[in-house]
Amino acid sequence: MRRYARLYAYFLRFSFSRAMEFRIDFFFRVLMDALWYAVHLAFFAVIFRETHALGGWSWDQTVIFAASMFLMDALQMTFFSNNFWWFPVLVNRGDLDYYLLRPVSPLFFVSLREFAANSFLNLLLALGIFVWALARYPEPLGAGKVALFVLLLLAGVYLFYLMSMVFLIPIFWLQSRTGIREVFWSLERLGLRPHGIYRGWMRRLLVSLLPFALLCSYPLEVLFGADPLRVVLHTAAVIAGATLLTAWMWWRGLRSYSSASS
Repeated sequence: MRRYARLYAYFLRFSFSRAMEFRIDFFFRVLMDALWYAVHLAFFAVIFRETHALGGWSWDQTVIFAASMFLMDALQMTFFSNNFWWFPVLVNRGDLDYYLLRPVSPLFFVSLREFAANSFLNLLLALGIFVWALARYPEPLGAGKVALFVLLLLAGVYLFYLMSMVFLIPIFWLQSRTGIREVFWSLERLGLRPHGIYRGWMRRLLVSLLPFALLCSYPLEVLFGADPLRVVLHTAAVIAGATLLTAWMWWRGLRSYSSASS
């Protein structure tokens, strides 16, 4: 474990030094994400001009949902997005050989090597909005509920990573530029709205087989009065299943991989 921590520290140092060489891009990303945050808050504000609730949530609850969504997006953009982009290149060119020969897990290498330092300020901005949204909530939330909610959000980040890999790993067989991530990007939009607006089989789908609701929306139930044990157990079961599926697909993918020396 210490070796992995030291290796990740090298990743961070290299990423920050490289980001400082392209400072215009660094600050442009901050502006771009700030506009994205503003547009989404404005979108929900327009909806609440016509209604008093969205999926059973008030305006203040929806603001917390939006802030959680911003934080989730900033975390995945900072830690995973560049790695997802490079993964198809590594497989299709045979460059994955370099990682398979390292004395560490190749999945660790291809998942975390590229830290997006130019998105780090966006992460701080999203964190500030998240803290502001919790602080402005008119009712006491309780430290225990907030702590559990934050842990569930971090679990959601891990779940997002697993879901992304499930849609990326088919590159081993398809040998396409993005695998089937276009499908993932389309489905991901379902998680940008409170899960309470969905009904029937669609809602069950979004908390089980395509668990986009578990990223931000479903964990909020802990803050708003749902049974925390039910939420935790359900989330843990889905993550366990997604972990086993990802590990199995990764193993099968490596068996099908044609290296550069083949």
